[in-house]
Amino acid sequence: MSFFIPDFDDSVVVRAADAELIGDGTPVRNHLLVDSTEVGGALSTMKVTLAKGANGARPHHHGRSAEMFYVLDGTAQLLAGDQVVTAERGDVVVVPPGRQHAFAAAPGEIAEMLVIITPGVDRFEYFRHLERIRYGKVPPESLLEVQELYDSYFGTSAVWESLRKG
Repeated sequence: MSFFIPDFDDSVVVRAADAELIGDGTPVRNHLLVDSTEVGGALSTMKVTLAKGANGARPHHHGRSAEMFYVLDGTAQLLAGDQVVTAERGDVVVVPPGRQHAFAAAPGEIAEMLVIITPGVDRFEYFRHLERIRYGKVPPESLLEVQELYDSYFGTSAVWESLRKG
């Protein structure tokens, strides 16, 4: 087990009105709260809001970081390895490094989650990249070129695909 001490001097305060919003007017909205460089690599965090039944992230894993999902409101479905967890307001799911995961709002439900990745990886640009894909400015395949940069490696899950199609 390694011990990581983040290197930053001042407290970080992000006002809700100042958080960058990606995906306004879409079924998936990401409020970018704190990126890794702001807190000496300690974490990256955002608030994800999913419309009723909306898919969030497809199956993927992080090689160096754990990811925590705290459900603020609604009901989410989360893939954690080969297990699908239904999480409701107040529930927490933590996925270790290397473990495949995905998330979505449960069918007919909304979901709002605080998502924390630790140790942090500069992720804000990753979500801006996704936005450029959504607007057709770059092709979806361009994500394959930045997997290592954002420590986000795409995968597949028959369990997840079956659940979300059914």
